[in-house]
Amino acid sequence: MPKAVLAAADDAALLADEARYCSFGDTVHYTEPPKIFAHCEGSYLYDGAGTQFLDLQMWYSAVNFGYANPRLNDVLKRQIDILPQVASQYLHPTKIELARTIAQDAERKWGRKGRVHFNVGGSQSVEDSLKIVRNACHGKSLMFAFEGGYHGRTLGASAITSSYRYRRRYGHFDRAQFIEFPYHFRGPRGMSKEEYGEYCVAKFERLFETEYNGVWDPKAGQCEYAAFYIEPIQGTGGYVIPPPNFFTGIKRVLDQHGILLVVDEIQMGFFRTGKLWAIEHFGVQPDVLVFGKALTNGLNPLAGVWAREELISPEVFPPGSTHSTFASNPLGTAVGLETMKMLAETDYESMVMSKGAHFLDGLKDLQKRHPEIGDVDGLGLALRAEICEADGFTPNRKLLDRMVDIGLAGELEHQGRKMGLVLDVGGYYKNVITLAPSLHITTEEIDLGLALLDQLLVKAKRG
Repeated sequence: MPKAVLAAADDAALLADEARYCSFGDTVHYTEPPKIFAHCEGSYLYDGAGTQFLDLQMWYSAVNFGYANPRLNDVLKRQIDILPQVASQYLHPTKIELARTIAQDAERKWGRKGRVHFNVGGSQSVEDSLKIVRNACHGKSLMFAFEGGYHGRTLGASAITSSYRYRRRYGHFDRAQFIEFPYHFRGPRGMSKEEYGEYCVAKFERLFETEYNGVWDPKAGQCEYAAFYIEPIQGTGGYVIPPPNFFTGIKRVLDQHGILLVVDEIQMGFFRTGKLWAIEHFGVQPDVLVFGKALTNGLNPLAGVWAREELISPEVFPPGSTHSTFASNPLGTAVGLETMKMLAETDYESMVMSKGAHFLDGLKDLQKRHPEIGDVDGLGLALRAEICEADGFTPNRKLLDRMVDIGLAGELEHQGRKMGLVLDVGGYYKNVITLAPSLHITTEEIDLGLALLDQLLVKAKRG
């Protein structure tokens, strides 16, 4: 029996078991039937029949350094034979070394001493950051965050995530006040990107003009809000890139009113944008920074928080302030430390910016040939292509959904063989392709991805 037929039968049996035994609450099926992959390498995933799929989203930017990266995989294998497990009340070398590496890098860049606090995932580390902020701000529980922002789906993280659907059935803690983000493509007509950024800063600053705008007590000189949670580039919101002047204006207002800046780098950190931290492009310093995903290249659920010394020293944030059995586990910290060493040895900034410019040029060429591509933009290898009606503006979610389905069917063609394409969907209207390829992707693979995107658009438009 052909391999493809056998693989299809195996997949059908697995999907039947999933339908019977798995909670659907911890996953999202973007296609029906859901795709099952069997192995991976570099920029590619493979299904059970051996069909090759070029992945342009790399597990939501968790696998920045390519699937099955030999250097990082080898560290994990070695650590299994050295110290695979140890209770979190004990120490191991790579936890200390990784924390030191991240803290020293922050001190060099921002001139601020700080400490690093680990946990098992991005949402959990956002929760830890909320504790750090509330503790430092004497229990203030209100936060600012952005429209289109995403910070996780735990109870605290969903309260500062703009999508109500993540909170609707569970109630929530004090919900954030959501501030307009300068999404220029869908902003007011007639403004440049920089002018729109200034407009959004002025709109935020107006909240502090009088006590009757609801956030500021001028007599006490106190804001009701403790911190502003930001993504330097919106992730789930559709890789929206703000103008360069935007965050300097926001930070000026925060500093004037004693409000902390918390930067969520979970999706954009570790050179996705050509810098270790995306916020480095925008000329402001965080008080707290949350990271995760690509720290271990997806090999281990390890994330963390950097905070400046005044907020996280043992005197103000003592032992036991948070806890997870698997936080700072030695498998994760060993890989994370090797990731940081690898980043220090290679000029990732030049590499990522060069590849990103090549990819963006290719997207602009596709845009000229397909009026349904309404907007393209990018910073490093965080790129976006907004799929619209033929008018180039009206969101066209159905067309993008068809593109995703066709890509996962594995029926595209390249040099006489069948291939697939893995895409991620984001944006306020779920009509944006958010492109996060491996940072190690080759120029040839970028060109292949562009050719496959061209095929997808042609096929999807035919319906």
